[in-house]
Order: sequence, then C-alpha cells, then structure tokens
Amino acid sequence: MGNCYTVGPNEALVVSGGCCGSDQKTYVVGGWAWAWWLISDIQKITLEIMTLQPKCEDVETAEGVAITVTGVAQVKIMTDKDLLAVASEQFLGKTVMEIKSVVLQTLEGHLRSILGTLTVEQIYQDRDQFARLVREVAAPDVGRMGIEILSFTIKDVYDKVDYLSSLGKTQTAAVQRDADIGVAEAERDAGIREAECKKEMMDVKFLADTKMADSKRQLEMQKASFNQEVNTKKAEAQLAYELQAAKEQQKIRLEEIEIEVVQRKKQIIIEEKEIDRMDKELIATVKRPAEAEAYKMQQLAEGQKIKKVLTAQAEAEKIRQIGEAEASSIKVVGKAEAEKMSILHYRIYS
Repeated sequence: MGNCYTVGPNEALVVSGGCCGSDQKTYVVGGWAWAWWLISDIQKITLEIMTLQPKCEDVETAEGVAITVTGVAQVKIMTDKDLLAVASEQFLGKTVMEIKSVVLQTLEGHLRSILGTLTVEQIYQDRDQFARLVREVAAPDVGRMGIEILSFTIKDVYDKVDYLSSLGKTQTAAVQRDADIGVAEAERDAGIREAECKKEMMDVKFLADTKMADSKRQLEMQKASFNQEVNTKKAEAQLAYELQAAKEQQKIRLEEIEIEVVQRKKQIIIEEKEIDRMDKELIATVKRPAEAEAYKMQQLAEGQKIKKVLTAQAEAEKIRQIGEAEASSIKVVGKAEAEKMSILHYRIYS
C-alpha cells in the first residue's frame, strides 16, 4: 500500500527508497508523488527566497583602515534536477535558519577577503562594483551547494575612527571647489560666448543688409532693363504698325485711283455712244444732206475735242493722285525709318 504526497510551488518533494531495496531518489517541484508505506522516505526542502544580511565588522582594507560593511543578499535553492540533488545532499533535513546560516557564513567569508584587497575609496565610492565583485566571487562556491545568488547589495559602510567622515568632508570640499571653479569658468565662457554671439549677430546682420542691398540693386537694374526692352519692343511694334498701315493706305488709294480711271473710261465710252446716237439722229432728220454732213463734221470735231480733253484730264488726275500717294508713302516710310534708326542708336549707346 502507498500514499500520495503533494507540495506547493515553493517546495520540492524528495522521495527515496522503494521496492527491492532501490536507492533511487525522485525530485518533484510543486506537484505530487506516490510513495510506499514503510518503504519510501518522503522529505521536503524549501524553494523560497531567503534574505541574508552579511556583516563584516572591523575588517582592515588594503590601506589598513578598519571598516564595517553590511549587505543584503537574496538567495534560493535552484530547481534544476542535478543542482536540486546537490542541494538535497547538503541541506535535506535542515531548517531554513540552518540553510541561511551556512550560506551567510560563505558570503561573509568572501566579503571579508575582498575587503582586504580594496581601498576605502574604492569601496565607498563604487558600492555597485564592490557588490558585483562579491557576488561574482561567491557565486561558484554557493553554486556548488545548489544555491543561486539572486542579488547582493551593499547596505552600509562605516568605521569607528571617522575616516569615512573625513573622506566625505574632503570630497565635499573638493566638490565645492570644483563647483566654484566650474561656475567661474562657466561665467567666463558665457561672457566670451555672449560676445562671440553678438559679433556673429552683427556679422550676420551686415551680411543680410549687404545681400538685401545687392538684391534691391539687381532688381532695379532688371526692372530698368525690362522696361527698356519693353519700350523698345513697343516702339518697334508701333513703327511696324504705322509702316504697314501706310502701305495698306497707299494700296487702297491706288485701287481707288484705278477705279476712278476705269469709271472715267466708261464715261467716255458712254459719251461717244451718245455722240454716235446724236449723229444718227441728225442724219435721220429732215435737214438737207449738206447741212447734215456739215453739222455731222462739226459734231464729230467737237466730240473728238471733248474726248481728248476728258482723256487728258483723266490722265492728269491719275498722275496727280499717283504722285500724291507716292509722296505720302515716301514720307511715312522715311519717318518710320528715321524712328527705327533712332531706336537702334539708343539701344547701341544706352
């Protein structure tokens, strides 16, 4: 017959012994195990975190100064199967206080040995490094017991001859001195920096003003050049327009003269036809043939005379109008050429 045993997560169950005289051990962490009555041995070992307060009194440092150091360590039994077996061999059947006492003595021994290798200044000024050194040196030894050091910190460092107090005062004075020197140097540097900043500000302002003046001058020059170019283009466009308008006007006037000449020619033809009609009518009258013939000759002579006069007048008018149109065109073209030469002369010498 047997029985079932259970443990919480903060304990380990060690079952040893069994049928046929077996000496095999079974380790159960936070669970249950079956054990035979009167045959199996059931024991428990704690897995809780144990807090230790190692203390080394009046331990001489590397300089021979006796100091007292206290610390705080957190340790626990490891749950790895092999390490748990090691811890069981060391501490199975012991109380928590007995386990803490063994580990505490080990830590204090390493703490004492390390204190003898360091100066007071090293211990006092860099406690974290000191604690890390103790933990690294002690870890292998306690590890061989199946114990793990979770943390180790230095709680207090003091002495009975006021060495640390004097050291603190010296450091305080040195810190105050360095602070005063730092303030003076900072004020000096601030004054120098302020002067440099003012100079830089003046330089930047001068440079900005110079650039602004240059930009303004370039803008004015560009505007003047643009206005000159615009005015030149306007003058050229106006001149070209006037020249083209004069040419068109001359062309229109020539066409009008041609129309007037054609109209005059048609008028002459009409008048000739009228003369012919009158001649025929005269012939057809009751006048005597001689009188009719004489009258006819007279009328023909007058018709020829009128024809020549009208033709000469038309030609004279045509020549006069063509001359006026050409004179007007030459005048406009001359004016346009003179203005163009003036613009070119202005662009060359401006």
